Amino acid sequence: MDPGFRRDDGNLTSLALAADFFHPQDPQRLAMTQDWIASAGQPLHGTLDIPGDKSVSHRAVMFAALADGTSTVDGFLEGEDTRATAAIFSRLGVRIETPSPSRRVVQGVGVDGLKAAESPLDCGNAGTGMRLLAGLLAAQPFDSVLVGDESLSRRPMRRVTGPLATMGARIDTEEGGLPPLRIHGGQRLTGIDYTLEVASAQVKSAVLLAGLYADGDTVVREPHPTRDYTERMLKAFGVDIEFSPGFARLRGGQRLKATDIAVPADFSSAAFFLVAASIIPGSELRLRAVGLNPRRTGLLQALRLMGADITEENASEHGGEPVADLVVRHAPLRGIEVPEALVPDMIDEFPALFVAAAAADGPTVVRGAAELRVKESDRLASMANGLRALGLRVDETPDGATIFPGPLQGGAVDSHGDHRIAMAFSIAGQLSSGEVRIGDVANVATSFPNYDALATGAGFALRKA
Repeated sequence: MDPGFRRDDGNLTSLALAADFFHPQDPQRLAMTQDWIASAGQPLHGTLDIPGDKSVSHRAVMFAALADGTSTVDGFLEGEDTRATAAIFSRLGVRIETPSPSRRVVQGVGVDGLKAAESPLDCGNAGTGMRLLAGLLAAQPFDSVLVGDESLSRRPMRRVTGPLATMGARIDTEEGGLPPLRIHGGQRLTGIDYTLEVASAQVKSAVLLAGLYADGDTVVREPHPTRDYTERMLKAFGVDIEFSPGFARLRGGQRLKATDIAVPADFSSAAFFLVAASIIPGSELRLRAVGLNPRRTGLLQALRLMGADITEENASEHGGEPVADLVVRHAPLRGIEVPEALVPDMIDEFPALFVAAAAADGPTVVRGAAELRVKESDRLASMANGLRALGLRVDETPDGATIFPGPLQGGAVDSHGDHRIAMAFSIAGQLSSGEVRIGDVANVATSFPNYDALATGAGFALRKA
């Protein structure tokens, strides 16, 4: 599904996908800087098609590559992260065709059909890609090296390499457990019963993928249930897997059967428009066929606790994932203490929540979110500093913050190359008394190509600096 925008008058404007995606490590890409100017726009109206879910897109290509037979993936996210994952599997000997934008036809090679790459495999900015690939490649008969861009090279990988080592994998890292990951193939893996130290769907998925190749059963237990994309999709590909919230078990030695996947719209991307329409007076938006995995929609619950007017219509299921249209209307929000139980289910949506909190009546308190400090940027610090630059008081703690709302001023904020920080401040600019300059926004293309075009079509005042 192409990102697109339909005004209420029914005229459809198709938004072309970015034609030239730079390779994540291309010197031209690294040297490129891009800023946005956001300012007060119009009430938001219309129907939006949000790009496909990034997490589902990664997994759909991976599992289709490992399956026996040909699979078609529709709604594939045409972002840099997901394209990097598809490119890696092409280099591992998998034929992947692109008959049209957002569609991939994958000629699966089976669980034993991957071939060694002659040089390092570049994950770009994709933490999901690197962590899941670590589990998959640890079980192969050949050596592999996983590298990433500057941001990914600062993200912790020991949380993945630790449990994989317990299974028998050999993975070397840089000091501090940082990438590159040098994976030694030919290791015999044994299933483990592992309890996650940190709630992470990526770590869980890496262990389960290694478990497909391990002797015996592999069990993963979680301190708090995380997204179950991997479990649902493995089942869709014919794997006998037992799972429930906080628990997953599979036996090694199984094969995957080709299947077609329809990728739902990405809730994390929809989140920015849910917040924007909630806080910009006079707004009403319909976001079509958004993925509503119950381990992904903590923000939806948090916004409703704040008083947001968001309804679900046309519920159905895509590729084992629940989806529905989300209709959001402006409503006065109130500050809340975000329930800690919701935190793992909205870990990617906190930048958007911070902006909602800035527009609410009364302070909003966030606790239990230390994981935000090791994302594409330190998102707690990035959001706190950015909101302070626009005139708000934000009190940081090691695992959260208290946001005190107030009038937003113009100013300059740094996204630190983090796509979700950049998009969050594009919303803040819509309520500011002056222009907000958002620095270093090129990485928005990793998850949401053509975000600025979709946003301006809906009513945002947003332009390139």
